[in-house]
Amino acid sequence: QVQLVESGGGLVQAGGSLRLSCAASGSIFSINFMGWSRQAPGKQRELVAGITSGGATNYADSVKGRFTISRDNAKNTVYLQMNNLKPEDTAVYYCEAAARSGYHYWGQGTQVTVSS
Repeated sequence: QVQLVESGGGLVQAGGSLRLSCAASGSIFSINFMGWSRQAPGKQRELVAGITSGGATNYADSVKGRFTISRDNAKNTVYLQMNNLKPEDTAVYYCEAAARSGYHYWGQGTQVTVSS
């Protein structure tokens, strides 16, 4: 089992920045991918950024150049730095982890609201 706890969401004006954190605990040795997904009202959940155990990263086109995913292995924590936020970035952001077995774990979600 893996537990994920997110923090760092909130309300920010367009053009502002936020940093989300996701602390992982439990059977973290089984994880080979971690990422951030988001779900806006009435829309499907989408993966916005991911990082593999080898350090490779990927981003959705909508956030490239604005969001940066990183991790601190010593703290078992993954971060999502979000800059130049736009109202369309408003969503609940979820941390996810994928184990080598293929099983996925999810955090409880944190609300990000960007006002225009």
